[in-house]
Amino acid sequence: MSRAGAAASLDAIPFLDLSGTTQAVRDEVLARWNGLLDVNAFVGGEAVQRFEDAWAAYCDRRYAIGMANGTDALHLSMRALGIGPGDEVVVPANTFVATAEAVVLAGAQPAFADVDPDTLLLTPETLAAAVTPRTRAVAVVHLYGQMPDMDALCRTADELDLLVIEDMAQAQGAAWRGRRAGSFGAAGCTSFYPGKNLGAFGDAGAVVTDDPELAQTLRALRDHGRAGGTAHHDHAYVGTNSRLDALQAVVLEAKLSRLDDWNTRRRDVAAVYHELLDRTVVRPVSELEGSRGVYHLAVVRVHDRDRVRSELAELGIGTGIHYATPCHLMSPYRHLTDRPLPTVEADAAQLLSLPMSPFLSVEDAERVAKTVNEVAARDLR
Repeated sequence: MSRAGAAASLDAIPFLDLSGTTQAVRDEVLARWNGLLDVNAFVGGEAVQRFEDAWAAYCDRRYAIGMANGTDALHLSMRALGIGPGDEVVVPANTFVATAEAVVLAGAQPAFADVDPDTLLLTPETLAAAVTPRTRAVAVVHLYGQMPDMDALCRTADELDLLVIEDMAQAQGAAWRGRRAGSFGAAGCTSFYPGKNLGAFGDAGAVVTDDPELAQTLRALRDHGRAGGTAHHDHAYVGTNSRLDALQAVVLEAKLSRLDDWNTRRRDVAAVYHELLDRTVVRPVSELEGSRGVYHLAVVRVHDRDRVRSELAELGIGTGIHYATPCHLMSPYRHLTDRPLPTVEADAAQLLSLPMSPFLSVEDAERVAKTVNEVAARDLR
């Protein structure tokens, strides 16, 4: 039987399947949406405030400011912190482009950094190597759901007089030595894009902080620069329209109560992968001691990645690539880096993201791991 024929006899395993999380909150969300329809409160209001309070408490911060998306959360945080023209922000080059994009939107310039070869996370050494006299801040990316050594990074940032901004879009609920993602930096920024561990039914985002002035400025910037309070027509800043819809807030509130359980299930899937994957042909991204990851993505490195991915697809196993091109090699940013970043450059052609979901069964995870082993080993025979 051909590989395609064998795949036809088994159910396909998609890379991303949102049906389980959607069905888990379906009835609750419909009831809450009906409540919004009764009061016709669709932007801001009680539903948004209730979720903001819950999200701030979950992240162990005083304030949460809902945004239209994660890119705005990063961009407006940088503006609110005074980052702008003439400034640089260190960004690991192996992040989603939105991290670098936000720096440029704020009027500053990204300074791209390399990462640890085992965890693919920023380190104090790779941070320091990217710093120049113009550097004002570092965007620490909690990549694939894992936090780097935040104690060491924060010490280094303090020594270099840098602001720390957390890009926690892939690490909702993750922790470093018991302390939640988003609770270290001046601002913790996240996206609630549907595929995230805590995902809306559309675009949404938020910033968490302990700084009351920063929170007030962010509320103004997201709402056309309005000063707040009763001064509806007082526009104190050049702002934008980045308010969190109430419809998304009720989805996020319904899901938030389930997030820890869903993250535990993700770790269970990852444990199957780590137990069964053959390290001679498949190299998973390492877990950092002290970091409790939430496996937004389950990422491995394989030789001949494109062939492996194609053959897995024939066998009914979906995969993803995060990320095919490092930011510093993309055309809008290529002129900003004059030095090689060997780890991100070498790994970009090998990275493969395996199926990951809190509703992926142990049996399916075992099938994925065993099939990846077989397919990855073929070019070594």
